[in-house]
Amino acid sequence: MSSQTRRTAIVTGGSRGIGAAIVRRLAAEGTEVVFTYAADQGAADTLIESIDSGAGSVSAVKANSADREEVIEAVATAVQRLGHLDVVVSNAGGGVLLPLREISYDDIDKMIDTTVNGTVNLVKESLPHLRAGGRVITIGSANAHYTPFDSMAIHALDRSALIGFVRGMSRELGPQDITINNIQPGPVDTDANPADGPSSDLQRSMIPIGRYGTVTEVASLVAYLAGPESSLINGASIDIDGGFSA
Repeated sequence: MSSQTRRTAIVTGGSRGIGAAIVRRLAAEGTEVVFTYAADQGAADTLIESIDSGAGSVSAVKANSADREEVIEAVATAVQRLGHLDVVVSNAGGGVLLPLREISYDDIDKMIDTTVNGTVNLVKESLPHLRAGGRVITIGSANAHYTPFDSMAIHALDRSALIGFVRGMSRELGPQDITINNIQPGPVDTDANPADGPSSDLQRSMIPIGRYGTVTEVASLVAYLAGPESSLINGASIDIDGGFSA
């Protein structure tokens, strides 16, 4: 495949959960992927080893999305390996769910630095390397606009910031034939929020279809937004939550 036709991607937080499913799906479609991981090299190595040899190439770089310099270096490494970027997926997130009176300032800063500043830094550094037809996708949360528990204020704050960022950037990127969109999952079966976890029955009762989402379902939406058929979708925040936030 020539350098003009091959598709490339960078995915942050790609070693496990939703991020790993995104890496697998993009690679299965022939995309060459560089993904970041914050600490667990073992999980990153396991993911790479699990990718079918007939898929697009996959490699990893250690980078904490809360650290601007590490994000800058990760993008530079990805561009060095790939030559250019077609798809940028900001997936790194996480954090502590506690009422404001209980959550520490350090935890607040870490959540915002990872989700908000990490996304801004990733996109800013990637822009010079994105080709026409490029796709930028952020992974937010349905909790950006639906907060059923009293421990979600900071989580809602940092995920709702993505909505405004994506809307604003759609004006900036659209004329360059680059789109940007935000995916907002509801409860998804992951290590962080397992479908058989202590709060799963309560969360499931709030989902009209009666089940958690899967990481492959989220990855499928990413793949669609990363492809040519989504070219008219720009500046959108799309819920994938089974009606959780309806």
